[in-house]
Amino acid sequence: MNATLIQPLHAFARGDLSLLAGLVVLAGLSAWLFLEAARAGWRLKAERGQSRATLEKLRAQTAEVRLRCRQAGEAQAGWNGIRKFSVAKKTVECEDVCAFYLKPHDGRPIPAFKPGQYLTFHLELPGRDKTLIRCYSLSDSPRDYYRVTIKKEKAPADRPDLPPGAASSYFCDAVKEGDILNVKAPGGHFFLDMAQSRAVVLIGGGVGVTPMLSMANAIAASGSKREAWFFLGVRNRRDHIHKAELEKLAAENENIRLHVCYSKPGEGDVKGRDFQHEGRVTVELFKELLPSSNFSYYLCGPGAFMKSITEGLEEWGVPEGDVHFEAFGPATVKKKAVAPSAEETVHLARINVTFGRLGKTVRWEPSAGNLLDFARDNGVKIDSGCCAGGCGTCLVAIKSGEVTYLQKPDAEPEAGACLTCICRPKSHLVLDA
Repeated sequence: MNATLIQPLHAFARGDLSLLAGLVVLAGLSAWLFLEAARAGWRLKAERGQSRATLEKLRAQTAEVRLRCRQAGEAQAGWNGIRKFSVAKKTVECEDVCAFYLKPHDGRPIPAFKPGQYLTFHLELPGRDKTLIRCYSLSDSPRDYYRVTIKKEKAPADRPDLPPGAASSYFCDAVKEGDILNVKAPGGHFFLDMAQSRAVVLIGGGVGVTPMLSMANAIAASGSKREAWFFLGVRNRRDHIHKAELEKLAAENENIRLHVCYSKPGEGDVKGRDFQHEGRVTVELFKELLPSSNFSYYLCGPGAFMKSITEGLEEWGVPEGDVHFEAFGPATVKKKAVAPSAEETVHLARINVTFGRLGKTVRWEPSAGNLLDFARDNGVKIDSGCCAGGCGTCLVAIKSGEVTYLQKPDAEPEAGACLTCICRPKSHLVLDA
């Protein structure tokens, strides 16, 4: 028998119990240490498992955060070129006016535009070989969709022989829910600064109500108590665009004061219910209702309407810097360009502009304003859209020479080209037009 086992037995036989007790304690301690080591191993395995699970969870959360950050960055930055949008909803707002609710076809986020900006559409119309480019103001505050409200442009009353507006007719007559449209990101320098709190006067004429409605909706959606006086001029109820929405907006926001003017009320139109003033929107009405002229003014509407309001505000003493307006189309009033100095005028008067395709050279006229108007005045056709440096329709290649921009374009034109609607020659100029 092993000596290590015989010794305790002999000790027990002698009655030496202290050694035996020590051995028992030692055995118990060893068993306890073994058990603790085993438990520690189990805990370590469990913790390792938990750590792996936690690590995987953190990795998944990090990936999600990165995705959201990337999507938020894309939404903030907009997009380059064309993006496809589907018509989620189309509604008839009043006679010859439809609203289009647009959602991105790819389902990804869209930029939270500045209220007052517009969308540029690249339209492929049946029977036309060339893409038609048109700009339409956004008519709602930033949401998860874009809305544009478009009025079908009929032939002028004094020229019934002219065709109706090609783009507006296409939208109102042909575009339907589910259709896909090619759209450029929101743009434009005409917008309400939501970081400011100064009281504003929003003035819309006809379909020019659209950017004003976007601004008013943005004020309401932000929860701001910013004072806003909203003046709208239309002929009657048949032309009253987004009537119910405007009335609801004013009823729910005491800081938004709505004043609708009907120039030719219809038989069923009731003053005090459908409209507040009979006649046109005028600066005289502002003088009657506004506590002072100390406001920021934003306006959009037909050319004659814009001209009347801007001239009236100037006569009232409103600083030019407090008057902001949209500048779509050649018939719309334009901001006064900074007049060249006497020295610049002499230099400009010596500049020749050559339209290369026609082989036509003309001496620049300093009073012409911009190259697009100058070309038209001299019988040279250049396509145009917004006439505000936003849509890019009037882009023309420069074969030689330089230009000066009268205002900053929404996006820098490609090298070797110019946006003719907002620039004038800086030197002798040869255009590919």
